[in-house]
Amino acid sequence: MFSDLGSFGPILCLGLAACGSAIGCGLAGMTSHGIMSKTDEGHGLFVALSAMPASQTIYGFVLMILMNDKIATLTAAGKSTSSLFAIGIACGVALMLSAIYQGKACSSAILAVAKKPSIAGLAFASPGIVESFAIFAMVGGIVLLQGLK
Repeated sequence: MFSDLGSFGPILCLGLAACGSAIGCGLAGMTSHGIMSKTDEGHGLFVALSAMPASQTIYGFVLMILMNDKIATLTAAGKSTSSLFAIGIACGVALMLSAIYQGKACSSAILAVAKKPSIAGLAFASPGIVESFAIFAMVGGIVLLQGLK
């Protein structure tokens, strides 16, 4: 399966996304635990915010599956898969950075809600905006994959 550089594209895409999710969830989770130790309310919201950066791993997993299918198709046709390396690394880095910065946004949202619970709904705005960049990376990867013939 690892006959050329393109075969590492799916691995990098998922691996980088998962690393970013782990860092992002860890950052938000640390803040969440600190706040939960001082308050008896809002724990569900804090856990939800802490888990938001995990979605980038899901996007990386979807791309990995699609990229593996494309490798099989291209290989069967006798074509190079090297472009999959570029797609994998570009999407993987975008997903990783999105997850890390979403974790930071979630961390600040947790702190803000702890100070002012009435903004709980608004606290998802900034992390949601950061999430959109992960979605753009995934959709961009899918479009690029469809262009490979």
